[in-house]
Amino acid sequence: MSTFKAPRGTYDLIPPNSAKYLAVREALAAPLKRSGYGYIETPGFENVELFARGVGESTDIVTKEMYTLTTKGGDELALRPEGTASVLRAALEANLHKAGSLPVKLWYSGSYYRYERPQKGRYRHFSQVGAEAIGAEDPALDAELIILAHDAYRSLGLRNFRILLNSLGDATCRPVYRSALQDFLRGLDLDEDTRRRVEINPLRVLDDKREAVRRQLADAPLLRDYLCEECKAYHAEVRDLLTARGVAFEDDEKLVRGLDYYTRTTFEFVHDGLGSQSAVGGGGRYDGLSEMIGGPALPSVGWALGVDRTVLALEAEGVELELPDAVSVFAVPLGEEARKVLFGLVGELRKAGVATDFSYGGKGLKAAMKAANRSGARYAIVAGERDLAENAVQLKDMESGEQAPVPLAEAVEAIRARLA
Repeated sequence: MSTFKAPRGTYDLIPPNSAKYLAVREALAAPLKRSGYGYIETPGFENVELFARGVGESTDIVTKEMYTLTTKGGDELALRPEGTASVLRAALEANLHKAGSLPVKLWYSGSYYRYERPQKGRYRHFSQVGAEAIGAEDPALDAELIILAHDAYRSLGLRNFRILLNSLGDATCRPVYRSALQDFLRGLDLDEDTRRRVEINPLRVLDDKREAVRRQLADAPLLRDYLCEECKAYHAEVRDLLTARGVAFEDDEKLVRGLDYYTRTTFEFVHDGLGSQSAVGGGGRYDGLSEMIGGPALPSVGWALGVDRTVLALEAEGVELELPDAVSVFAVPLGEEARKVLFGLVGELRKAGVATDFSYGGKGLKAAMKAANRSGARYAIVAGERDLAENAVQLKDMESGEQAPVPLAEAVEAIRARLA
């Protein structure tokens, strides 16, 4: 037993299960690659102030969940709890918004960190695939991102997810709603921390998951009743575009999500097979975030989809992904000369695009064939002195057990033909 274990609330991805996570990441990213989104990668830690300004000082993420550290030089840093603020910071720093036409379309994949109470579907270290479209205010862009996430989930075989949709208004209409909501919330029986939140960011109270609070929110004023005409028209067009593409959604007037930077379109993908941690992804428009972190006005929209929770959703539906074989061919040499020859053949097969492994460690035939079985290879190449004397190798079908000699010079093409 090792002295050390993975920290609480984290997990290791190890074969063969890790192949499923890789397949999910690729499936979530694939529609983005086909839609003009370029890959971006940012550091795993950033200045604390970036998240305090962008995510919001009153959010649980900033007040309770960030992993922070002070460097030897005195800099206050935080492990990134989400991706949008980091991606926007990087885009501004590189002046991507000045390099060509807008929007700047970016996608990313990586690990994120929040100090939370660990439970199924909620970890302190988790993985996401995200997308951001920076610098354009267009309902079609909001609809595009929702459709791309919808298509990604469908491509994986998921069926039992729902899209929740809301509008949070803008700088014109939200202050009026904010004041009305505060008046309502001040009359409720709330604890001291929640009352402080009412004064700082009352919309966050609508996101409270505690049943005692949710019961009191039944008659809370709804933002849809306070939207200005521009926001109503914008939201109506998003809804129409989704409907025209056959993407079903549910209006959720109390959907605010957990970050302060959202404006207008807000959405969440939920899966009813995951219990309390039902959200598998979500996002929205964040038209004022660039100014919050010192940049110019750049209306933007984006989302993040949880790889971990998507895997749990697949398991909840019993969906088995079709994963490529880790190994298609396994080489078993018998003797030193065969070892050299087959090692070279393995290299040729790999160059030809065939996933191939080798019996290392000088195993005998019985042990080597057990290793070939465990590898999941469809074929085994076996060669000894007699085979080499005839310039041949034995090709064994691991499913049927049939074995036949193949000329050494023709082995690569013969194996590729069989696998095809």
